[in-house]
Amino acid sequence: MRILMFIGVFFILVNCEDKQSRQKNSHSNLDSLSSKDIPTPKKPPAKKKREFPKLTDENAMEFFLQYEKENKENKVRITTAFGTIDILLFDETKFHRANFIFLTKQNYFDNTQFYRIVNNFVIQGGNSDNVAIAEKRRKIGQYLLPTDTNRGYLHDRGVVSMPSSDIENPYKMASPYQFFIVQQQGGAHHLDGDYTVFGRVIDGMDVVDTIAAQETDGSEWPLRNIYIEKVEIIN
Repeated sequence: MRILMFIGVFFILVNCEDKQSRQKNSHSNLDSLSSKDIPTPKKPPAKKKREFPKLTDENAMEFFLQYEKENKENKVRITTAFGTIDILLFDETKFHRANFIFLTKQNYFDNTQFYRIVNNFVIQGGNSDNVAIAEKRRKIGQYLLPTDTNRGYLHDRGVVSMPSSDIENPYKMASPYQFFIVQQQGGAHHLDGDYTVFGRVIDGMDVVDTIAAQETDGSEWPLRNIYIEKVEIIN
């Protein structure tokens, strides 16, 4: 009987020691974990802050009035499969210059097209039937620019001008996403007074002539797409 009681007490003591040992090891393992071993939850990436407001007819002029003071670049290069066209933008037409520089810095013109071609008249670019281009315009905003035709510039060969919008537009407000280059020998002076001349080609009129000579369909759209690969500031 004494032997049985001794064996029972022995097992109780052993069990208590095992339990204490397990608890000690458990605490020891926890103590050995450093803060480096504990994964920290990942923060969601911060939203990129918009650098400019979404442009509208109500805020565009005020925006470009400030933008042109801080962005004085006035030379750009248009790259196409036919070569490059270098353009000088006129400081006197400050809103139109600022608009073109702004859109260039937003990479808007990249992958647009010269979508209208009339040989011995104009080549017109800055648009596309690609939905990605329409999405770019949506993000930048919908706005028009007033004409600025009293600066003494005429629609001579090689000048860059801004067409009016396709929407109902009795005052021929300019469509800011598009432009045309006069290719006509002797100029296209019947356009004077209606559209804003805001720059001129300083190198690459041979490229303009090559583009103007491309075959078109009945709506003056080139049969083979002529992409503006990129527009970049060069000064």
